Formats: sequence, structure tokens, C-alpha cells
Amino acid sequence: MKYLGAVALVLWSAGAATAQTYPTKPVRYIVPFPAGGSPDLVGRLLSDRLSKLWLQQVVVDNRSGAGGTLAAGIAARAANDGYTLFQCNIASNAIAASLYAKLSYDVLRDFEPVTRIGTTASALVVHPALPAANLAEFIAYAKANPGKLSYGSSGVGASPHLSMELFKTMTKTDIVHVAYKGAAPALADLMGGQVPVGISNIPAVMAPVQSGRMRALGVTSLKRAAQLPSVPTMVEAGLTGYEVTSWYGVCTPAGVPAPVLAKLHADITKVLQARDVQQRLNDVVVEVAPTSRAEFSAFIASETKRWAQVAKDAGLTPQ
Repeated sequence: MKYLGAVALVLWSAGAATAQTYPTKPVRYIVPFPAGGSPDLVGRLLSDRLSKLWLQQVVVDNRSGAGGTLAAGIAARAANDGYTLFQCNIASNAIAASLYAKLSYDVLRDFEPVTRIGTTASALVVHPALPAANLAEFIAYAKANPGKLSYGSSGVGASPHLSMELFKTMTKTDIVHVAYKGAAPALADLMGGQVPVGISNIPAVMAPVQSGRMRALGVTSLKRAAQLPSVPTMVEAGLTGYEVTSWYGVCTPAGVPAPVLAKLHADITKVLQARDVQQRLNDVVVEVAPTSRAEFSAFIASETKRWAQVAKDAGLTPQ
């Protein structure tokens, strides 16, 4: 026992020494969505501030595809030395386990949660030609026309997909899912009237809603979005119990030394507490909400369980 204790002390000391000098080379920051969207803007802001703090380049690596699971698989297989960070998220680290039968990673086993970055709300939007001025009228219209309405999403397993399936389950409506390769083409077809319904992050729908090309019926968070102050929450609009917030966080591959994880947590939290960073994130409708490592781990487990139940209730089976 004394020998094992001595070995553990040596390993901890080595890890602590590594943490004191970390990072000594560039760090890769994997973002699981394309350049230009909200997740990418969040990742680039964080990587830029960490580069300045560490005096080492933090390089954003956009790996989009398969609802974020492609990037998650790459991150899970990366070396566990602290030099690969992954922007974990609701799609690849909570929803995917219920919709993909053959994931190349385990959402709970293969990552070390560092901290949540923040949360962001979405909005339920419809084409202005749809005869529904509010959520109650939309639900009534959908019930009167089962299977005749369709909604576009940014892809199978993405947050908008499951957000709408939750809505359908709670309202007992039949609205057909049309999966696109990203939010941009889905919203383009919504504005064109090809698909009359959608749920998307607020930054993506703000301009079309404000210009009248879309009508927003409700935001998915429990409080109204400052950027769309006249749009009620789904609860205010009458759908009691409906709440969905997408989230971003930082994870590493499993097995990164605890002292390095502690430094990552401290430094990322420091960056997120900067007033200008919080303002920049607020501009893209991300509410900064860092956590302890233990809190983030428990949060991911809770989200995974929640979306598994949503998928089950919606009759979705892993493909």
C-alpha cells in the first residue's frame, strides 16, 4: 500500500509540474459545426482569448457533419495530453446517444468535462403565409391538418430536430420532419415557403423575423430573449412545461491529467468572467453560464437522460 501511495504521489507531482508549464505548444480547439455560425463564433472568441492568456496559439479546427458526432469521434480518439479541446454541445454530447446506433464514442465515458460555456435559446418560427398569428392558433391548425405541415431542421440529431419532436409530443401534433445539411438551407426554404415551420437558434432567425420574412411564435427558454422582446416564451404562449436551451461547453478526451484539467477549468472560467467576453457572447445570444467540472459532468448526464426520454416518447429509434 505504501508503494502504491508513493507511485500515486509521483504521478500527481508529474501532472502538477506539467500543469504549471502547460501549454508549451499550440492547442487544437475542435468545433463540430461549420465556420460562420454561432458555435464557431463562440469557439473563435474563446480560442483567441486563451491564445492571449497562454501565449500559445489555440487553433480552431471546424469538423462539421453528422450532427456534431463526426467531430466528437475525432476528439474522443485524440491524445489525452490536454492539447486537444472539444466544444462539446447538446447535439453530440447529449442527443446523439439516443439517435445513432453506432457512435464511434461513448458520450459519458470518452470525455472529460471541463466547464460549460453558456446556453442559448431558440425560437419556433413559421412562414408568414401560415394562418397562425400565435402559438395557440398554430397548434390548432396543426391538429386540424395532421401530416400536412412539415418542419425543417439542421439535421437528424441536431437540437432543432429534438426540440420540435418534443413540441409534437407535448401538443400531440403530426408535423413531418425534413432534415437539411445545416441551418442555413433549412431557413432559406422556410423563407421561400417550401417548409412552413422550423425551430432555430435566435441569432439565425433575428433578421428574418424583424424583416417580416418569418413569424416567431415563441422562444424556447424560460425567459424572453432581449433580442426579440415582443416574442413570448413557449410557456407564456400556453405550452406549460416546454423549455429547451442549447448549450456549449469545453471537454477533453478522457484521461487528461487532473492538474491539467484544473488549469483548463481555471483559465477558461477566467476568460468567461471578462466583461467584454460576456458582452460579445451576449451579442450572439449566448448567456454565459460556467460550471465546476463536477457540475458540468452531472449536467451532461442529466441532459443525456432527458433527451433519451424525448426520443423514446417521440418513437425515434437509433439509426
